Amino acid sequence: MERKNAWEKYQDESGKKKVFDFAEEYRQFLSENKTERECCSYFEQKAKDHGFQNIEDLISEGKTLKPGDKVYLVDKKKQMASFVIGKKPISEGMRILGAHMDSPRIDLKQNPLYEDTDMALFDTHYYGGVKKYQWVALPLALHGVVVKKDGTVVDVNIGEKESDPVFGISDLLIHLAGEQMEKKASKVIDGEDLNVLIGSIPVENKEEKERVKANVLSIIKEQYQIEEEDFLSAEIEVVPAGAARDYGFDRSMIMGYGHDDRVCSYPSFEAMLAVDVPEYTSACLLVDKEEIGSVGATGMHSRFFENTVAELLALTGEEVSLKLRRALKNSKALSSDVSAAFDPNYPSVSEKKNSAYFGRGMVFNKYTGSRGKSGSNDAGAEYVGWLRQVMDESNVYFQTSELGKVDAGGGGTIAYILGNLDMEVIDSGVAVLNMHAPWEIISKVDLYEAYLGYVAFLNK
Repeated sequence: MERKNAWEKYQDESGKKKVFDFAEEYRQFLSENKTERECCSYFEQKAKDHGFQNIEDLISEGKTLKPGDKVYLVDKKKQMASFVIGKKPISEGMRILGAHMDSPRIDLKQNPLYEDTDMALFDTHYYGGVKKYQWVALPLALHGVVVKKDGTVVDVNIGEKESDPVFGISDLLIHLAGEQMEKKASKVIDGEDLNVLIGSIPVENKEEKERVKANVLSIIKEQYQIEEEDFLSAEIEVVPAGAARDYGFDRSMIMGYGHDDRVCSYPSFEAMLAVDVPEYTSACLLVDKEEIGSVGATGMHSRFFENTVAELLALTGEEVSLKLRRALKNSKALSSDVSAAFDPNYPSVSEKKNSAYFGRGMVFNKYTGSRGKSGSNDAGAEYVGWLRQVMDESNVYFQTSELGKVDAGGGGTIAYILGNLDMEVIDSGVAVLNMHAPWEIISKVDLYEAYLGYVAFLNK
């Protein structure tokens, strides 16, 4: 069954303006927030601006919560949960939007700086699933933090301003690339060769063993008060430099870094701001580490969400231990993550009847995984039927999709982890072209329909 093009809803200028205005705010967000830390800080500030209260403050002040109260909690500056308390007890379930804020990238190693043939470089380790050859010969920026032994934090953001330098990873000139061009794509660039060029001027002191490295260290110390040893406790991410841009003559799309999964985390949080006093408690969970398996203290596998819901139960006067299990079991969740858009340049990996298309609205993936649904959540038919009704009642354009042909590959999300908590969950989000590339592409109308779909879900 073919779905309608969502642009048909917005033929008049006022309708189209809603789509473009929402997309422009998202484009600015995407341009300015390229790491999970930056995204978390952005969402925390926006929560405060809209009257959300910090759960830790409420606990220390001995306060209680009532329907309509808005609260949030940030964990380790990399994940965040926000809630709007509903009319029904939390133990009767929540409406949960779960998305991730991390994106594929390149990280600096702990001992990154070295010199080779009068060039200073950073040694790196890529993060998440990337085609390594896509990251060469591009202008790159450095984002992150350096934490000194005394606890001082130095924020790093170099390469985004017009006056900033940019950095990059060199590629082999075509004239000498005969052997390279014969390699498999996965071997064209090796992981250990993703070295970022950062300087080439030596210091005047000819007694210095590594004169270019010494000059770079001098600049870093003077401008950022960072010593070489401080890289041991740094988290610096190498990301594409530059702003997200309107894409296409009609400006119907956005090209930018990190659509996966900020194109879902952004409308998820915006949907929370549109909720007043819902029937069921609304929740927006924004996590880290999805691109490497949702592991670690800030990934979905951590106990952060469960612990936070337990605190909410206590603040609303409900008994915690058993009610926590009931609250999770009775909840409905959308794992807000991207889907692969059908690409007419590469039709052989997709099955047209079960693919996501640009302009046809938000996407539901009943299951992801790979081949025999390995690693999949596989939502139940009853839940899918309920969601169809919710979307149709709110006139939200949606489509269903699989992640390519059955044996073509596959991927995973946080859906199965939420499912492990015994709640109903399905993947839903926005279709993306160039997924996991340095520059990804989305449709503005799909972004807006996802926002409307998330609002409808939270209010049901």
